[in-house]
Amino acid sequence: MSEGSIRVGIGGWNFEPWRDNFYPPGWPQARELAYASRRLTAIEINSSFYGAQKPATFAKWRRETPEGFVFSLKAIRFATQRRVLADGAESIRRFVDSGIAELGDKLGPIVWQLAPTHRFDAADLTAFLELLPRSVDGLPLRHALDVRHDSFRCPQYLALARRFGAATVFTESDDYPPLAEVTGDFVYTRIMRTQSDEPLGCRPEVFPALAASARAWAQGSEPTGLPRVEPALTPTSAPRDVFVFFISGAKERAPHAAMALRRALGECVEPASGHA
Repeated sequence: MSEGSIRVGIGGWNFEPWRDNFYPPGWPQARELAYASRRLTAIEINSSFYGAQKPATFAKWRRETPEGFVFSLKAIRFATQRRVLADGAESIRRFVDSGIAELGDKLGPIVWQLAPTHRFDAADLTAFLELLPRSVDGLPLRHALDVRHDSFRCPQYLALARRFGAATVFTESDDYPPLAEVTGDFVYTRIMRTQSDEPLGCRPEVFPALAASARAWAQGSEPTGLPRVEPALTPTSAPRDVFVFFISGAKERAPHAAMALRRALGECVEPASGHA
């Protein structure tokens, strides 16, 4: 059975507690991305949410990471943290034209994270989705919507996202509503329930189940047992790329959780030199 790529990672790479349990003692901060990107297969860049990055910065990140590695980008907050999304055209344009194309084939999905208070408005969301470009400098763009208000848990939203081919972020969290429905040609999951008292962030039995879910998505099917608004789609023969990020929760455990999931997927993972 054909299967899309499954990439597993964390949010960012500069986090002080990781210098105790992930990076080797005394490892240079300037080389943390190089280290992390050789034990993970993707990283979600969060700094792009708070401010524009320079083209030279994107190019540097591309050079420091191995072949096949992928970055996802959180879009600038000025484009999404607003009452009327359709008013964000200029912010969207500036973000897309800020140099993200310098990542080349390491450019993964763009995540458009809405405010937790933002309610579903079909007309406004339609206008917003119409603003999202399909490509930049010849590179195709993939968009994921991180919707955080319960009003999005409705068939009308799912139909609209599918119409535009935008994925919906499936968030495993106590704070945001889960939307496990597939609305694009790839799947984007953010796991925010890691625990500090678990050396791997989750109980060991969690990782085989996560791996099985990722494989189901990658093969064009859908996992069972997830919270749903609608019944699962009919399985398709088209493979999907899948992105799984360990974000927030007990963030100090995130790298070890990501590596544990990679091992559960049968991947060879070079061990971290820090103490778990």
